[in-house]
Amino acid sequence: MFDAMLETALKGLTKRQGKVRDVYELEGDRLLFIATDRISAFDWVMPNGIPDKGRVLNALSAWWFAKIQAVPNHVISTNLADAKLPLDEETRGRLDGRSMIVRKVDVIPFECVVRGYLSGSGWKEYRTSGTVCGERFPAGLRESERIDPIFTPATKAKTGHDENVSFSKMTEVLGPDLAEKVKRISLTIYREAARFALEGDSGGHVPGLILADTKFEFGVDRRTGELLLVDEVLTPDSSRYWPAGHYKPGGAQPSFDKQYVRDWLETTGWDKASPPPALPADVVSRTREKYVEAYETLTGRPFFWK
Repeated sequence: MFDAMLETALKGLTKRQGKVRDVYELEGDRLLFIATDRISAFDWVMPNGIPDKGRVLNALSAWWFAKIQAVPNHVISTNLADAKLPLDEETRGRLDGRSMIVRKVDVIPFECVVRGYLSGSGWKEYRTSGTVCGERFPAGLRESERIDPIFTPATKAKTGHDENVSFSKMTEVLGPDLAEKVKRISLTIYREAARFALEGDSGGHVPGLILADTKFEFGVDRRTGELLLVDEVLTPDSSRYWPAGHYKPGGAQPSFDKQYVRDWLETTGWDKASPPPALPADVVSRTREKYVEAYETLTGRPFFWK
């Protein structure tokens, strides 16, 4: 089994750390994103990671960023050499395939979630109140039922769960023009990505995946005031993909995200309030396979770090 990279330490650079990405300040209005192999579940980062997960996320985000036409994005380069850092050969090799140089932006403080199927927290809320993020839905819908895509923003939590909020609350914070623009672009990207994931394009590759829901992040370019798509996009960490050939509403669906890890944790008796147990080798291996499969299924390309 390959080794997982859990943390980076680049001397002389200011660093902040998210659940998955290490972010470094570069000269000028640039940042260096490094996607590690950390994996989180139930608001905890696991003590061991999933080898090459960061490379999958980085490559798939770059692939989608290049494909999306509805809005520009923050990517400057995916070539680590363009960061112009004095790295030794070993460090450069470990970071290769994980790195993305991006523009600094003023990040919009909302997760821009689009749901096209009744699943996850949307399903839980619907079972309780007949609503999804406060929006009333017809009675009698089943889990994983297809719905007209809806925009359901959430606050960006530094720790714990993001909290669903109303579009009116988002409008209060951003103003009506920016809020409406973000909503419109989010729905446009979702519809186009969902169509591609299911049907492919004129090149003949047909992924055959359902994009059940996803979340986007946006920022405003500090120099130009331009709205940009930022962070990661349409990866298994930010999206719920289901194989269309196995789709059957009325229950949970097999997916390409970290559900395999969550399912194993549920069998351990872990209380979710204390540090989690280490993932066994078979869970690590199977989860890696799911991430790689997601990349290869969507892009039609072999994963280049096998």
